Amino acid sequence: MKDENEETLKEINSLSKSSRREVLKRLFKFAYLFKRQFIIAIIFAIILSIVNVFLPRMLQFYMDHYLSKQSTSIKVILGFAAVYAIGTIIKAIVQFIQEFVFSMGAERTLEEIRSKLFHKLHTLGLNYFDTTPAGSIVSRVTNDTKTLYNFWTLFLTIVISAFAMISAFIAMLSVNVKLAIATGLFVFVFYGVIWLYQHLSFNIYQHLREYLSQINTKLNESLMGINIIQQFGQQRRMTSEFEDKNGAYFQMRNKMINVNAFLLYPTVSLMFILAEVISLSGFGWQSMNLVVQAGVIYAFLSYQQNFFNPLSDVMNYMSFFQDGLVAGYRIMKLFDNQGYSPKQDETSLEEIRRGKIEFRHVTFGYDSKKPVLKDISFTVQPGQTVAFVGHTGSGKSSIINLLMRFYEFNEGEILIDDRDIRDYSTRELHQKLGLVIQEPYLFYGDIAKNIRMFDDQISDKQVEQAGKFVDADEFIQKLPGKYHAKVTERGASFSTGQRQLISFARTIVRNPKILVLDEATANIDPQTEQSITKGMSKMRDDRTTIAIAHRLSTIQDADQILVLNHGKIIERGKHDELLKAGGHYAELYELQSANEKNL
Repeated sequence: MKDENEETLKEINSLSKSSRREVLKRLFKFAYLFKRQFIIAIIFAIILSIVNVFLPRMLQFYMDHYLSKQSTSIKVILGFAAVYAIGTIIKAIVQFIQEFVFSMGAERTLEEIRSKLFHKLHTLGLNYFDTTPAGSIVSRVTNDTKTLYNFWTLFLTIVISAFAMISAFIAMLSVNVKLAIATGLFVFVFYGVIWLYQHLSFNIYQHLREYLSQINTKLNESLMGINIIQQFGQQRRMTSEFEDKNGAYFQMRNKMINVNAFLLYPTVSLMFILAEVISLSGFGWQSMNLVVQAGVIYAFLSYQQNFFNPLSDVMNYMSFFQDGLVAGYRIMKLFDNQGYSPKQDETSLEEIRRGKIEFRHVTFGYDSKKPVLKDISFTVQPGQTVAFVGHTGSGKSSIINLLMRFYEFNEGEILIDDRDIRDYSTRELHQKLGLVIQEPYLFYGDIAKNIRMFDDQISDKQVEQAGKFVDADEFIQKLPGKYHAKVTERGASFSTGQRQLISFARTIVRNPKILVLDEATANIDPQTEQSITKGMSKMRDDRTTIAIAHRLSTIQDADQILVLNHGKIIERGKHDELLKAGGHYAELYELQSANEKNL
């Protein structure tokens, strides 16, 4: 399996300018859904720029016409103070509305992206999850989407800055044309700095996102396997590997800090200081020939500050542009993934009534070049039980994966009731095919919710009947709260056998026509197995059953046993027939019987 992180890095490195523009275009399509909020934010940004022009102009007029005169009355002073205070309050209100409305638009955009990503994940086939670390997927849905908030903030800042700079420049022109033009020339320096920053930071940011993804992957792996890590004393190795990833992330962050510290705020501050020096020198030169009013100098320097402050804001958020572009690319890569789960005819009204199953010359491989099933053919009549046995990797679980439509087969046909399996809707397959896996998974909540799988149409009475049917009711009735007893994450407070009985009840409550058992007793102790086997026996009555057997003793009464080896069916028949044949099945049975006697 190729390292997904390395592939992503290579693809980002090879991104052309047009590809980056395409990422931006697609990101803005999400923002367009909430254009109303963004338009309102822009309108208030324009109002804010007008207020920023008005306040210094008012102070200039006050300083030049009233403050310099001793005859100015208290009434006039208080009047100007009141007007300035009202203007400042209006400015604060406008800023609040602008930032609030924009933040709501940005958050809703992120919510939309996050929801669509989550939905997309549930449309992907299992191949994607087989080849992509869970931590990397979590990073896409959480870290990458969160990064986009600052990305949107940058674009709002650019819009606000554009209005603020234009209005400030026009105001400077009204005060002193030559000094205004001299100040405006710094914009070209600013664009040069942006170009240099993008050139230096893009490669750094793409590595940052991937290193963070690797950290999440390593953390997820450690949490999921903590018991194995502790059992085999792997703490030092896992810590060392995590520190390597964390150290690489730190080194890249250090590079990013150096670039930011050199090219962002300090550069803008330096440009502002130089502009102030030029302006003060210019006014000083003018004062040698004519009187320059203090209000004029104050107003010009205020407008100059209003001109450079937006530049400073843009540069401060500029670091989020590259970060957001990389995050956007990773998100779009997930959206573009075509590894969908196998398609069904969702408009079909066909129903599975009998439960007949037939595989005709089916060939399948998780990698199409390496088939794990080769020309598989068998038929299961309605109500029959067919068991698959074979060593690990022989293809048993792959047959179930195809029947459950987790993967698409490459060649051949799979029929249910003599119809192609693809002719049934997904809902019909989910209702009529009941799967019990080797490692039962319980969700946080209570037992009843786990049995009904949060389907409110299934009543408490049906839940209890299902529990009694599979012999889970006996231990459930002893629990505090009974069927409403709390279930912790993954059902850790229950034994493996109890979790398996709950999963049996979860399956049987839907009354499936076909029962699929994937080594349901593999991890069960012999004593618990008797209860499990009893529950399985009840479940199999009047149902077509496909079973993968770990313990051969559990499938001796099967109507047909298929022996797999390297993806091919090498033997088939009933238990007694296969023992008499003295083939591969007989060897497996004798070996397992000898092991059980030794125990």
